[in-house]
Amino acid sequence: MIDKLKTIEDRYVELSRKLSDPESMKDMDEWKKMAKEHASLEEIVQKYREYKKVLDDIKSTKEIIELDDDLKDMAQEELKSLEERENKLLNEIKLLLLPKDPNDEKDVIMEIRAGAGGEEAALFAYDLFRMYTMYAEKKHWKYEIMSSNATELGGFKEVILNIAGKGAYSRLKFESGVHRVQRIPTTEAGGRIHTSTATVAVLPEVEDVDIEINPNDIKIDVFRSGGHGGQSVNTTDSAVRLTHIPTGIVISCQDERSQLQNRERAMKILRAKLYEMAREEKEKEISMTRKLQVGTGDRSERIRTYNFPQGRVTDHRIGLTLYKLQMVLDGDLDEIIDALLAEDQAERLESMQ
Repeated sequence: MIDKLKTIEDRYVELSRKLSDPESMKDMDEWKKMAKEHASLEEIVQKYREYKKVLDDIKSTKEIIELDDDLKDMAQEELKSLEERENKLLNEIKLLLLPKDPNDEKDVIMEIRAGAGGEEAALFAYDLFRMYTMYAEKKHWKYEIMSSNATELGGFKEVILNIAGKGAYSRLKFESGVHRVQRIPTTEAGGRIHTSTATVAVLPEVEDVDIEINPNDIKIDVFRSGGHGGQSVNTTDSAVRLTHIPTGIVISCQDERSQLQNRERAMKILRAKLYEMAREEKEKEISMTRKLQVGTGDRSERIRTYNFPQGRVTDHRIGLTLYKLQMVLDGDLDEIIDALLAEDQAERLESMQ
């Protein structure tokens, strides 16, 4: 590990020199690339330098203990504090050395679909939509609905969101999976507790350069947008349905009044889906053992239960139960997300041993 840290420090020093060289500024694209790499290395280099200083201080303090009886007690106290600092820095450095998910800084395309449970599942899908949009607001992220299929009672058969903001994917990527609700539905006269589900898929938003799509592989259909009960909400063929022939993926967008806007949104969703399919395949090749499966998750597996009678939320992957259901549904997700991130870090650190 020390050899790796020394290599990183050498690269950081080299980049510092190049960035201050006027010759480097003649190619601004290359200069910006170097500046970005320099910034990405800064934190770990600072930690490594602090770690080296602590090791030097430990060595000096041990010499004092051996040579100076008058200062021995004080030096032993100092040594204890320095060794604690050494261990803390070592753990921080290990975390910084973990491979970063290249998608962590990307924006998110989130799909929420009603699962088992009919109208109650659609209402639960709306509750999840509300939870994530409120969380986005707390994080000062921007969001917009890209596509939706609402029900007459105010639920969603399906809703697709674009969530944009710093760290959006890094914090939302473990939300993919089956979410389960246990409650007495407003549509249930007998007062019996029902279990319904909704699925969430979190995809990193990708650009044209990230994935190439052959135009010949896409079938495009246009039709008139429809509202509740099949009523027409647009008198022109503005809605767009894209079918990706090789995979069978179908994307429909009708929320915009312009056919071009709906087509652009559908293409953005299709790119994200195809990118995620390729990424999941790669993940499976790399590891079949990790519980969290970074950024993908097994979407057929139940990951979380929202139990209304007991006011609790349970994340089954890490065994975390919180008795503050309403707060979570109001977008207070940080405690759950922080625990998932900590578990992921622990798994990856263990795999480094």
